[in-house]
Amino acid sequence: MPKHNRASLRQHPPDRDEFHIESLALFGTVYRVARRLTKSAADAEDLTQETYARALRAAGSFQWGTNLKSWLLTILRNIDRNRKRDGARAVVVVDEDAVSEFEGADLSSDTPEARLIRSAENRDLRAAIDSLPPVLRQTLWLRDIEELSYAEVATRLGIPIGTVMSRLSRARELLYRRMTERNEGKNRC
Repeated sequence: MPKHNRASLRQHPPDRDEFHIESLALFGTVYRVARRLTKSAADAEDLTQETYARALRAAGSFQWGTNLKSWLLTILRNIDRNRKRDGARAVVVVDEDAVSEFEGADLSSDTPEARLIRSAENRDLRAAIDSLPPVLRQTLWLRDIEELSYAEVATRLGIPIGTVMSRLSRARELLYRRMTERNEGKNRC
């Protein structure tokens, strides 16, 4: 019998470690549903991470003997519905001490990020990225340019994975909004 079905049959609550094991056995399923809902790998990763963060916080409220997969997918759909309804991502909680080492980052130096921007020869994109708050810019660089995993970004910045997800969502949202505004401004001229 698959692991996730064992949780559905159990009548007594397991310890927290066992809940983690049972819920993580469903990670692939949760991600695939998130991917279908968002149609974007990055957004699906964010949605999946937020789903697991909420599920782990609410683990005590899960009714053992019911379907763990359904419970996780309900959390996922609720988060997705709320995001779409609100039209905005999660609120970013900034830990200034954790990112102070990145505040003075010089994007014009010969870093991988700067080379990528120069090779794209897109001044508008560079200006939009440069205009992001340092906390968001650094998180975006680490995840999307240096291609670190969420866990690696969290470790590098000394913050929880949920904070990494929130910062990435906010950075991507701001970047999209600023690029859209710049393009609309050019079309008016």
